[in-house]
Amino acid sequence: MKITVYEKPTCTTCRNLAKLLRENNIEFEQVNYFIEPLSEEKLRGLLRKAGLSAFDVLRKKEPVYKELNVAGVKDENELIRLIVENPALLQRPIVEVGDRAVLARPVEKVSEILKTESA
Repeated sequence: MKITVYEKPTCTTCRNLAKLLRENNIEFEQVNYFIEPLSEEKLRGLLRKAGLSAFDVLRKKEPVYKELNVAGVKDENELIRLIVENPALLQRPIVEVGDRAVLARPVEKVSEILKTESA
C-alpha cells in the first residue's frame, strides 16, 4: 500500500499528519507540491479519487485568492488552471492511496482511507 502525501512542509496540519503517520509506523512519501508542482492532470486525478471539485479544495483566506478574484471564477477548468499556477490556493494535505484520495483536514480524516485500503 503506497501512501503519498501532497503537502507544504511548513504547514502545521501537514506536519501533524506526518507525525500521526510516523507514530503509527505508516510509511509514506511526501511531495511538496510547491517544489514539485501538480500538473492539471494530476490535480484532476486527485480530485476525482477524493470525490471533490476544485471549488471544494480552495484556500479562500490566501491573499492570492483575493488578488486573482477567484471567488468570481465559476468554471471548474479555469479554477483547476489557477490552482496549478498558484499552489497556495490548494487545501492541504491531500493523501493518495491507490485509487482513493482524501483531503486530510482534520488529519484524522486520513483514517477513512487507511481503513478501507488495509481491509
